[in-house]
Amino acid sequence: MPERPIFRFAPSPNGYLHLGHAYSALLNAKMARERGGRLLLRIEDIDIARCRPEYERAIYEDLAWIGLKWEEPVRRQSEHLAEYARALDHVRDRRLIYPCFCTRGDILRAIAGCTDWPRDPDGSPLYPGTCRDLDAAEREARLASGERAAWRLDMERAVGIIGRRTWSEFELGDVERALPAEPQAWGDVVLARRDIGTSYHISVVVDDAQQGITDIVRGKDLFASTSVHRLLQVLLGLPEPRYHHHELITDASGHKLSKSRGSPTLRDLRGIGMTPEDGVCAVGL
Repeated sequence: MPERPIFRFAPSPNGYLHLGHAYSALLNAKMARERGGRLLLRIEDIDIARCRPEYERAIYEDLAWIGLKWEEPVRRQSEHLAEYARALDHVRDRRLIYPCFCTRGDILRAIAGCTDWPRDPDGSPLYPGTCRDLDAAEREARLASGERAAWRLDMERAVGIIGRRTWSEFELGDVERALPAEPQAWGDVVLARRDIGTSYHISVVVDDAQQGITDIVRGKDLFASTSVHRLLQVLLGLPEPRYHHHELITDASGHKLSKSRGSPTLRDLRGIGMTPEDGVCAVGL
């Protein structure tokens, strides 16, 4: 464990930042400052279909505008795909992942008529296991033919290997609690998408280990994902950081601010006269 705690803010350049991002970034900076720690910035740009250079440039501009300072160099996920591939190979060597050729339509057709089909914490139907049960010869033949596949974790086998685990969740007063990891709630989660060869889950745990992150401060919308991340840390032999999942900034109707909902961006607010000090006050920091 480093002598100084290491925090990180890790936005994706798939849109402009809003006040929810500002709150998370400033809270990370505040905690790092109070604990004599370091603050790193990471650009999570593996989603090549949605991430754009202009959004990445805007991230630096917006964070500088709210007064955030971070260490250089900035880690960009798109520059570390080989590291994620090696991590995936490690899990593959343990025979804990399998190729999945199913499309979203295939999955929906497989569960059609099952009104009580279980869903993951994000609300998506759990994978029915169609490709998990393919015989090895068919898998190899389909891969050899060039058919593209995602790679899914055999969750039951993985949980059977690592057993019951917990993660350390700390509150603002530094009070820590051991919370049970429940990765099985996600079913056979995708560890490598067919289009990019990796996923948020495997990339983020590799990044946190490579950057020596000790304290992960992020929104409560990622609380349930921590169970998957804890499982991967164990499978890959990576260090266990502490976690703090903060409240989300919401709009007048109670919905969390989000790019997909078209929430006002920091650039929008700056354009109508908001100052950096106004922004800090708006998020309660």
